[in-house]
Amino acid sequence: MHLRPLGHATARYLTGPAMITHAAGDRQDSSDSHRPSTRNAQQAGLHSKRTRSGGVMNTHRSARLALVGALAALTAGVAGLTYAATADSESATVSTAQRPIAVTVPPPPSRADETTTSSATNATTAQEQSLVYITTTVDYGRAEAAGTGIVLTSDGEILTNHHVVEGATSIQVQVVTTGETYSAEVVGYDATHDVAVLQLQDASGLTTAALDRSGTVAVGDEIVTVGNANGDGGAASAASGTVTALDQSITVQDEQTGSGRQLSGLIQVDADVVSGDSGGALRDADGDVIGMTTAASNGAPEVTGYAIPIEQALGIADQITSGQTSATITIGSTGFLGLQLDERGGVPIVAGTIEGSPAADLGIAQGSTITGIDGETVTTARQLSSAIAAHAAGDDVNITWLDAAGASHTATARLTAGPIG
Repeated sequence: MHLRPLGHATARYLTGPAMITHAAGDRQDSSDSHRPSTRNAQQAGLHSKRTRSGGVMNTHRSARLALVGALAALTAGVAGLTYAATADSESATVSTAQRPIAVTVPPPPSRADETTTSSATNATTAQEQSLVYITTTVDYGRAEAAGTGIVLTSDGEILTNHHVVEGATSIQVQVVTTGETYSAEVVGYDATHDVAVLQLQDASGLTTAALDRSGTVAVGDEIVTVGNANGDGGAASAASGTVTALDQSITVQDEQTGSGRQLSGLIQVDADVVSGDSGGALRDADGDVIGMTTAASNGAPEVTGYAIPIEQALGIADQITSGQTSATITIGSTGFLGLQLDERGGVPIVAGTIEGSPAADLGIAQGSTITGIDGETVTTARQLSSAIAAHAAGDDVNITWLDAAGASHTATARLTAGPIG
């Protein structure tokens, strides 16, 4: 694809404002949760790092909040994924780590210390209709993150990005216009195309989004993006702009493997979208939703945003809600074993277990080495993760391991529902 010149700008997904890590006994301060949203077009300080290998996770790091002390252990059955991103006048590579996405390419030197105040304003009540704020607990309470979603049905079916809920161990959703809060479960997701569907618990009478599935969006159309800018809560933030290009493709590169994948068919806009807007509404001049905000450039004086066309997102959502699995669509919860792994030596050595997890119930202890799953030999943490990721919650899995003294054990574990893959 050809982008308008942005210099060496960065690009990122828009879940934010940042990973909020809780130290022992600490809680996130929500005393300012109802202040008006503010934006900053330069988001170069936002960092979150997360590694996924088929169900193995390490913890996260945010430069914006100077979060340090991430665990060295990996957790089998907990998902996450880190990508790097760059964008230039010829191509765009977009970062998609969990909330918000980390990117590493700096802005041009002349702009490095420059900040720009956003022209975005508080959204009107009409613009806030059918929007929800999504707050996820990540890694069993070690962190929280925020994003946005769109109400599809009156009983609480919500459309959002997969990366908004990736790695979540619990999800809370607040209806923007009423302040009502609900627990939510993931119906299913498509990580490849970055779409997820949530279901609110015990919801009814919600105002649903006015969706324009016609696909008649044109370059030059006036638009407004509405979302939970910077994850601040309170009034939604609205950023006006125009459609600058259609059918855009952005490459997502996995830092772990070097492999890449694409989000394609995207709407490109010049609105000032920022972290926290992921999963939010891209509205046309009539107020109808024509897209779901997903990614944006970073490190350049002008922000370029990207949205999944609503007809594309809804096509995937329809498959999810009808229970149609595919090579890219996962329905329901993935299996979770609960091992923390130290893979510095390449072998899946147990560094610990999650309290109350199947692994802990089996008595697998620190210093053990996992050697087999369902009779198949595993020699790396990645193999172990892939084997667990192939199972759903509720599946029985045969585990073989050596304890720290070298004695061999084999037992069956029933996998529980794990963090969203």
